[in-house]
Amino acid sequence: MTTQHNLPAERAAGNHPGLLPLTDPEADHLIQLSRAALSARGLTTSYVHETGTLSVATSSDQLGGAQFGLGNLARTVVREPRQRWAQQVEQHFDGLLANVRRPADSADLASRLCLRLAATAAVPPEWTADLPEFLPGLVAVPATSSDGTFTLHFDPAALGLSRSEAYRLALANLTQLTDNVTYLDHNGAQLAMLSETSWSASRALVLDTVLRESLHLEDPKYGVLVALPARDLLLIHVIRDLSVLPALSAMLHLTHTAFESAPGPLTPTVYLVDATGWHPATIALPDHPLPYHLSPQLRALIHCLAEFEGAPEHDQTAT
Repeated sequence: MTTQHNLPAERAAGNHPGLLPLTDPEADHLIQLSRAALSARGLTTSYVHETGTLSVATSSDQLGGAQFGLGNLARTVVREPRQRWAQQVEQHFDGLLANVRRPADSADLASRLCLRLAATAAVPPEWTADLPEFLPGLVAVPATSSDGTFTLHFDPAALGLSRSEAYRLALANLTQLTDNVTYLDHNGAQLAMLSETSWSASRALVLDTVLRESLHLEDPKYGVLVALPARDLLLIHVIRDLSVLPALSAMLHLTHTAFESAPGPLTPTVYLVDATGWHPATIALPDHPLPYHLSPQLRALIHCLAEFEGAPEHDQTAT
């Protein structure tokens, strides 16, 4: 599949790469609004260009050294008229600060902690240096939420918990969540879409539970295709036959769109998940005009399915 996504020159220039899809002047305006909003709330900040975050001066409040990412806020305000941005920014930081300043209550942590996927590119590297990656560029972090605002607890010791204890509680609570599943049909292929909650993508951490309890499926023979492009979207295709090819085509398009525009971007990669683990479904070949080619694992599966169906093999390019 070949897709073209042309950005305006200002956006493609990427003077603020962490704040796409805003243009550079829009990004400058959002940074100014955000710093002013935090200053009015007693926090002095500086902008970290590489990550698109505001870093709180160590002398400010009890939040000295904290980092506030602006990437998700950028993807939210870009949908609104510019005259509403100031109000959106004020509301965003009111909710965020109310949540992070909430005293940790160890009595209800057992029910509030939930495991959440986070992109390593969105936070300082030292925060994730000792965390194992779930997938390339993604780590699982215990999190709490309040009124739609989330706090990632990279240091569970601040909550009075060991890392293993925090992860155990958070994973158990993630497993207990329920999914909102809708189905999309594309050229004879069916996709299951988990959405409408910002925990949707994180449910990939308990994929077996999702397959069993939400899709009513045990041990799919050929595996599944899975995409988790942004925090509120998880796409799954159960592989049964060669309809995996149109399914892959649809998933690549949906994944690219969500990763580029939705709040909480995670990964643009579509994965083949089988009994041996998670594998990229596509690869890029150097000096080749087409961006997507079947990975060796998926190509081998296509060969198997083609033989089983008595059909001619498909080429190695996702179209």
